[in-house]
Amino acid sequence: MTLGRLVLAWLVVAAWFVGAAMVHARLLTSQQPPLRILGWRAGEALVVTLIASLWFDSLGHGGWWLLFLLIGAVAAIASQPATLVTACVDLARYVGAGALLAWRLG
Repeated sequence: MTLGRLVLAWLVVAAWFVGAAMVHARLLTSQQPPLRILGWRAGEALVVTLIASLWFDSLGHGGWWLLFLLIGAVAAIASQPATLVTACVDLARYVGAGALLAWRLG
């Protein structure tokens, strides 16, 4: 995997995570999320991209949706105010990121 493909995949997933954070904040509070949260989402996208790179480059292409569903479940459980809406948003974020990474890296 080249560094260029990895950076491009990270940018796509970071845009997905930041966009999801902005929509989620608008729906719940009608305000923009703090810049600190958007930075955390970009860092989170980097970690997910590196996990996906490992998955698609060494372990295979099948079952990506299950991998990202499980990672999303861990993120949903780790959320402090774990509401049903927040858990569903986390799951959708991670499965969507997995689909984007399967498209870019797979």
